[in-house]
Amino acid sequence: MIRNDALDLLPVRHAVPELLTALAERGTAVLHAPPGTGKTTLVPLALAGLIGDGPRRRVLVAEPRRMAVRAAARRMAWLLGEEVGGAVGFSVRGERRVGPATRVEVVTTGLLLQRLQRDPELAGVDVVLLDECHERHLDADTALAFLVDVRAALRPELKLIAASATSDAEAWAELLTVVDGGGSAPIVRSEGEGHGYEVRFAAPPAGIRPAHGTWVDPALLRHVAATVRLALERHEGDVLCFLPGTGEIARTAGLLAGLDAEVLQLHGRAPAAVQDAVLRGTEPGGRRRVVLSTSVAESSLTVPGVRIVVDSGLAREPRMDHARGLGSLATVPVSVAAATQRSGRSMREAFGTVYRCWAEAEDGSRARFPSPEIRIADLTDFALRVACWGDPTAEGLALLDAPPAGAMAAARSVLAAVGAVDEDGRATERGGRLARLGLHPRLGRALLDGAAEVGVRRAAEVVALLSEEPPREYGDDLAAAWRSARRGVDGYGARWKAEARRLERSAGEAAAEPERGAGSGAGARGEDAVAGLVTALAFPERVARAREQGGYLMVSGSGARLGEGSGLRSTPWLAVAVADRTARDATARVRLAAVVDEGTARWAADHLRATGEEVHWEDGDVVARSVDRLGAVELTVRPLGSGAEPALVREALLDGLRREGLGLLRWSRDASELRERLAFLYGEVGEPWPDVADGALVDRAGEWLEPELSRASRRADLGRIDAGAALRRLLPWATGEAGRLDELAPERIEVPSGSRIRVDYGGGRPVLSVKLQEMFGLAETPRVAGVPVLVHLLSPAGRPAAVTADLASFWREGYRAVRAELRGRYPRHPWPEDPSAAEPTRHTSARLRRER
Repeated sequence: MIRNDALDLLPVRHAVPELLTALAERGTAVLHAPPGTGKTTLVPLALAGLIGDGPRRRVLVAEPRRMAVRAAARRMAWLLGEEVGGAVGFSVRGERRVGPATRVEVVTTGLLLQRLQRDPELAGVDVVLLDECHERHLDADTALAFLVDVRAALRPELKLIAASATSDAEAWAELLTVVDGGGSAPIVRSEGEGHGYEVRFAAPPAGIRPAHGTWVDPALLRHVAATVRLALERHEGDVLCFLPGTGEIARTAGLLAGLDAEVLQLHGRAPAAVQDAVLRGTEPGGRRRVVLSTSVAESSLTVPGVRIVVDSGLAREPRMDHARGLGSLATVPVSVAAATQRSGRSMREAFGTVYRCWAEAEDGSRARFPSPEIRIADLTDFALRVACWGDPTAEGLALLDAPPAGAMAAARSVLAAVGAVDEDGRATERGGRLARLGLHPRLGRALLDGAAEVGVRRAAEVVALLSEEPPREYGDDLAAAWRSARRGVDGYGARWKAEARRLERSAGEAAAEPERGAGSGAGARGEDAVAGLVTALAFPERVARAREQGGYLMVSGSGARLGEGSGLRSTPWLAVAVADRTARDATARVRLAAVVDEGTARWAADHLRATGEEVHWEDGDVVARSVDRLGAVELTVRPLGSGAEPALVREALLDGLRREGLGLLRWSRDASELRERLAFLYGEVGEPWPDVADGALVDRAGEWLEPELSRASRRADLGRIDAGAALRRLLPWATGEAGRLDELAPERIEVPSGSRIRVDYGGGRPVLSVKLQEMFGLAETPRVAGVPVLVHLLSPAGRPAAVTADLASFWREGYRAVRAELRGRYPRHPWPEDPSAAEPTRHTSARLRRER
């Protein structure tokens, strides 16, 4: 019997008539309904005609998480007074509960994508409701884009609803414009706010360090646990506490030991029995509950009995190093939208209280929405899906955010390496098979190619381990984890066995026929070798060889290290299944790996193998060698000696000049002074005088360092090149200006005494250092290229006495003070009262009189 009393309490019921009208008139709509209003449970029932008087339809509801799928289906079935599998059913990977009478089927967005690629028309489906669009999961964004295409080209009668609990409805409405061609899709808003809630800020103590990678300050977890205890004391009802990950959940559970309440740990890998216990609620007369949860409980879930939410303020987002093929998780401040979703869990059944474990002043600095996965995640699976859809660049798809070009290029490179796309990025027949497996393309490749090498069953079992990382207590040895999963009776073991059976069925006769080579010989392989081979097929860039100085070097170029006490530490080669590296780490931490031999490593990563000459500048000289390498891992190295390719040697020498400077050449005093004169002319006159800075000279090496450069083969040969003679090749001989070098920037200037004094051009401005008595009688400062030289006037002993760029002014104003200071110290030298009329001399007064 339909529970109308419960349905009548859901605020979204008032928006249903408007939603039905919008669908009848336009075929699409955006439903904006705040958390707790019933959009996930009441709306699908109304769309299907299971409540109210609307037409009977088949409705497909897509949720981002498997737990949400099961919970939504159970809640809807309960509202109808039925069991799941009747009018309401669900499907997730490995489990389907639907029947002939099913009108509403709840599925994951990933499963919806698979159905769309098998059957783009979605035969038999009348309405698709994409729930929680605001979370911006990549599967949901992709599914919506595909559905827009389906309505536009195949099934204009298909009804489409994008449901969002946050205020970004306008963006979705604009996106759906292409569907109906008549302006933005209508937005239907449910104004209800459930039972309401109050927010209290519980700022942590000073000194909490920011999270980085997957590390969270233990002091923050202690504060969260203390806030949970405080909330239990002050308020009625159960507590739902949001934490970023399973590690933080386990540590916080430990901090709550001895609490007079049942502490439950809820996350995507929690055993089904725990998930069911959470969603069933407290038995009458039972103890209060504290549910410690990741973001899986943010949306589409009603946790019975919860009146209090404690929010740690942290969330986990994926990060991808596309260049090295390494993914990781980053702990970030929860967005405003996600915090609102979390808060909404407190008011599903009554007025709620929310404790936010951050300062109120920080609230405004948080991001409005979570980062869209399309911007930050691995796009290999997305790239294969859009290639199979017929739009390899995704440029024609209705996406809120375009995929980043670099991430798409990296994804297509992976797909090309596994034979999933052709040179134009279009899906091959093999790519289609990989897409239908419901696995990441890397794992699909491992399943199909591994099955041909080690048998379908064993390949499927290892790939099942790779598709959902085993619990950390299983250790970092994949083969040992395989054995633990096989004999395990925990929740992970049960899920692993079900997934392995599914993959074995999916692979079947679809296994590829790779070229037989070092990877052949299924019958002789033990479990360790099988685990290594399949892992290497999935992640060839993560095949790693031990380094002499410790740790490992992956084929991708990333360094890697095993944890202390790992049983894999003495292994020469590893196939790394799981590794992560935070921005602060120089090397990746290996979480899960398998032993692999060199032959298998070479076979699995053969597309990354290269053999050739490598000539480069290293440790101050040219290194020339023949190298057989697997990506960044050098397999064999042989010195080339004098047999290296001349063009490669020349480029290595140029690289040395760039790194270490032109001091590698032979610079005499004349050569250095010539360069300084040319630098002065380039700065003051410009062209045709050459730029002689290091970078400019290296760029023009072919004009002034040849033929000597092409004859050189090592550092010592550069040291024999006469830089001065080579530099003269850059003088503007063709225009005749070269002949004016001594006129414009003379090496020496003749002063009144008759001495020819060298000009120093090394300081940017030409400097003439000359004894003061040699300049008597000269009123105008000498110039070079129109620039007054800076005259350093020296004492008779050659020490600086004065500096001037205006001799006439110096004779009038500065000379008297210098004369007063120095005439007593140097009485044998002339110190006339009027230097402008005195006779210049290099000698003493007595010798000057004799010479007269």
